Amino acid sequence: MKLLKVLTTIGALALLALMFTPGLKADTWNQKTTLTFSQPFEVPGGRVLPAGTYVFKLLDSQYDRNVVQIFSEDQLTLYATVLAIPNYRLHAPENTIMRFQERASGSPEAIKAWFYPGNASGHEFVYPKARAVELARLTNEPVPSMSAEMTPNITSPATSAADQPVVALEKAPIAAEAPSGEELPITTAFPSTTEAAALPKTASSMPLIGLIGLLSLVSAFSLLIVTKRVS
Repeated sequence: MKLLKVLTTIGALALLALMFTPGLKADTWNQKTTLTFSQPFEVPGGRVLPAGTYVFKLLDSQYDRNVVQIFSEDQLTLYATVLAIPNYRLHAPENTIMRFQERASGSPEAIKAWFYPGNASGHEFVYPKARAVELARLTNEPVPSMSAEMTPNITSPATSAADQPVVALEKAPIAAEAPSGEELPITTAFPSTTEAAALPKTASSMPLIGLIGLLSLVSAFSLLIVTKRVS
């Protein structure tokens, strides 16, 4: 009877762990968000997208949570794969927030940062150097930058974190362009990125899945012992 109670407890724990396994709700895991823009807007890579509805979501990777992809509403067309750095707010927003850079008169707004509901940590977009210099001067604040050589990787097709354009973006050195035109270390212009680099990446569901599997094996083995004893 005691063994039966143990088995029941293990089964209940395994079921509870399964119910709360991160990543089972896809929209939360990849932060998929559908947004409608009433005016054209600029994305990193020099592309201006017309007014319309677009899907933003994190690239499906267990290890990196700072690569954002921008799709058409039906998700059949990928417009950009964008590198980002963490951007923090004091309080997590209740609704999606999309921040824009200030713009020159008559120019489309350039996206700056995206915050998913319930997350105090958002994603600040990294621009190729020349454009980052211009935006820093316009906004009078630093803008994350990378080499202009990375621009083709932003608009190249990419379906996974293993694709060459994504790997190239993730390996690209990142700096910050100051309003003065000076290039700064990213951790100087954005101190919070130092803390983020010291923290582990967003937790993967794999350890918990492994625990569930282990509990299941223990349950099966214990049940086998009970069956043999009964026989």
